[in-house]
Amino acid sequence: MFGFIPNLLHAAEHSGLSLAGNNALLIQWGAVLGASLVAAGWDLHSRRIPNVLTLPLFVAGLAWNIGTGGVFGAATSLSGAVIAALPFVLLFLYAGGGAGDAKLMGAIGAWLGLAQGVAVLLMVVLAGAALGLAQAAWQKKFRYTTARMGQLAQVWMGSIVLGQRPVLAPLDDVAPLQMPYGVSIFSGVVLAAVGVMLWNA
Repeated sequence: MFGFIPNLLHAAEHSGLSLAGNNALLIQWGAVLGASLVAAGWDLHSRRIPNVLTLPLFVAGLAWNIGTGGVFGAATSLSGAVIAALPFVLLFLYAGGGAGDAKLMGAIGAWLGLAQGVAVLLMVVLAGAALGLAQAAWQKKFRYTTARMGQLAQVWMGSIVLGQRPVLAPLDDVAPLQMPYGVSIFSGVVLAAVGVMLWNA
């Protein structure tokens, strides 16, 4: 039973590569880089990431992985979508996060699969934390923002590890940061893409 997990990871890493070696990687990462760049611009302009971008991106990513990897391609595409989107779904449900952020991350995961989806998720979280702290310092809301980040970490841990429904306590009367998270997603995708390309060079 547990032997399925290494096989899925292997498929996630190599799904599509049989078509044209690293050209498949370029197609996958080109698609998510382009889409996340558009999403960042859209989010900066209107503070939203629309379904007209995220839904076609998800469908195309799923179709790509099915076409290049068959059943394993479908499995790694869907698992990548779930792992990349889940933290942002929790933020949407419990902490006022954006639904568009969750949908975009799911679509990116559908293109990249499980292993690369995890890499993107980690880089997006790091980029979001760095940009958020920089903005907080600029707007003199550093203490509020670090406290809220601690609460958000509890949301993820409580929901994923303990299965608890978390509740965010109010923090002072300071207005929260209004940060277009699409920029953080694009930044994280860029960092992950550079890492993957260097790894496969």
